[in-house]
Amino acid sequence: MPKKKTGARKKAENRREREKQIRASRANIDLAKHPCNASMECDKCQRRQKNRAFCYFCNSVQKLPICAQCGKTKCMMKSSDCVIKHAGVYSTGLAMVVSWVCHGRKCLSTHACICPLADAECIECERSVWDHGGRIFACSFCHNFLCEDDQFEHQASCQVLEAETFKC
Repeated sequence: MPKKKTGARKKAENRREREKQIRASRANIDLAKHPCNASMECDKCQRRQKNRAFCYFCNSVQKLPICAQCGKTKCMMKSSDCVIKHAGVYSTGLAMVVSWVCHGRKCLSTHACICPLADAECIECERSVWDHGGRIFACSFCHNFLCEDDQFEHQASCQVLEAETFKC
């Protein structure tokens, strides 16, 4: 007869199952949720664009840069894995970043170059990430990359009606 599971064993098994599901879903993150593709507003010209160290339109350096790896804008003194000791001080802005990645141990060890959009090119206008200031999206039908300008027009022409009920 098998041993009866204790509460601690049940909790540990549930935790392991949750962690396994989180690891499996990590590869299927939506492009809009990656910190390197987050939307930001320039401090000086107030124009919306993709997360960058500098503004695409006016070339000003941002006051509060976002870490391209984890998406942090502020480094807390106790609750982070920061490799730089700043006791009693919350580190923000340019004091938090090193080559646009925060001082966190994980972010420094896995460089921000693992961005899924590093070589993305819009299928419609054939502009790369560096040729425009907008964000990049993936077509939900053909799964090709699209820029912000061509996103809706392409998806409207790419979708296919499956029945006479006009459901896509």
